[in-house]
Amino acid sequence: MFTLLLRLGGPLQSWGSESKFEIRRTEPIPTKSGVLGMVGAALGRRRDESIEDLKKLRFGVRADQPGILLTDFHMARNDKFPYITRRYYISDGVFLAGLESEDFDFLKKIEWSLKHPQFPLFLGRRSCPVTLPLVLGIKELPLFEALKKEKWLGKDKKVDRSKILISLENGSGILIRYLKDEPESYDPVHRRFTFRKLGDFYISLENKTPEHDPFKDLVEEGSL
Repeated sequence: MFTLLLRLGGPLQSWGSESKFEIRRTEPIPTKSGVLGMVGAALGRRRDESIEDLKKLRFGVRADQPGILLTDFHMARNDKFPYITRRYYISDGVFLAGLESEDFDFLKKIEWSLKHPQFPLFLGRRSCPVTLPLVLGIKELPLFEALKKEKWLGKDKKVDRSKILISLENGSGILIRYLKDEPESYDPVHRRFTFRKLGDFYISLENKTPEHDPFKDLVEEGSL
């Protein structure tokens, strides 16, 4: 099993799942529909093209730096009257996302495309461009192990690294929930999403300092 790891970080990102009308919310972590949409853009897929191959990828996220919730409140206007809109963003967040597959060549194609995208890449919305590095490489590990073993990506020293959230698709955890972000079609006319099962749990990323051996570097008698 292979896992392609991505670093999703930037000043702003927004991952909607069930936003409606003038209120556009964001999930606290990147969504599968948003990340697969970004992959499709990198591959040069049109919105009305098939995504059956992308749907087979197993998805997981590790929240290294959850960021803070930001609300964009402003007035807009249509042809007849002004109206208020509220759009929610994650500010200064950093996430580790993983895409798992048995098909190494397909992951390699995605990796190359993300480095040479056919269309612009965004962190959920067009106002949220990606920052580099985006691609962290392909690991010969299953999804959970790859997410667990990768080094910490956050920069906020106040983040408690003993309580890092991992949200794993079809995984067991301390909390089981369902999120409506499994993409069936990105076609603007027939856009469809279904529910997927998530297992949420916490891991520790504390770096243990090895014990110092004061005799380690001494030369044994008679070894010279």
